[in-house]
Amino acid sequence: MQQHFTSSLSQTFGRFASKKHSKKFQNFINRSYVKMMGLDMGDFNAPESYPTLNALFTRHLNVPRSFSANPSDMISPCDSLITEAGRIQEDRALQIKGMSYSVDGFLGEHISSDNKSRIHGGEFINFYLSPRDYHRYHVPLDMQVTKAIHITGKLYPVNIPTLKRKIDLFIENERVVLECLTTNGKLFYLVLVGALNVGKMEVSFEPRIQTNTAFGGGVYEYDNLHLKKGDDFGCFQMGSTIIFLSEKGMIESDVTVGESVKYGQMIGRIF
Repeated sequence: MQQHFTSSLSQTFGRFASKKHSKKFQNFINRSYVKMMGLDMGDFNAPESYPTLNALFTRHLNVPRSFSANPSDMISPCDSLITEAGRIQEDRALQIKGMSYSVDGFLGEHISSDNKSRIHGGEFINFYLSPRDYHRYHVPLDMQVTKAIHITGKLYPVNIPTLKRKIDLFIENERVVLECLTTNGKLFYLVLVGALNVGKMEVSFEPRIQTNTAFGGGVYEYDNLHLKKGDDFGCFQMGSTIIFLSEKGMIESDVTVGESVKYGQMIGRIF
């Protein structure tokens, strides 16, 4: 199958970002990126310590962040901007103000109609990670993963200008859908959405998922996969978006559209 031009562009940039250049040139690349994007490196190693630009993108925190141990407190899975949040109206959620998309179409054909119906009337939160953000993502609450679905697609940018003009962007872009349960059996989804440049989404518990490749896609089911709040479960190899979708009555969120949040910050209460 012929790849979309956004995937080809992203692969080209990915090869550059993953290449180890001479020490002098690599230092120049890393320092220039930090300066150009305005990265705050206070929680990380010096830019010169990363052997590739991709290693800088996917950097780990030097010191783990603290967060609430209360199992009812949901934390932000990432450093990001809340671009939209609110109630799922039937099967419609907001891509951006004034533009909605079908949640059923977004989750794809491998999620049962019963489970899709369970999240109608629930809550959604859109987390946008810009190129300047910490790119790793963490588990927002103690949860069980029952299914992971890799859906191939395009890699349009997911920044606000593109969200405003590209209808059904989330449905067209490549994504990884994680079907999850809270400890008391409430259903929710975490969806990793790919974006232009690199386009790689790492899912540490499922190495068979290889995004932005000529061949991809797959469904993976689990009987006993439990993750703890705060666990690092992968990263974007550039800025992108995480969509949270929950069944009605699962969460009382405490986020505001336009708010910048940090991984570990409490963003809601689970019921």
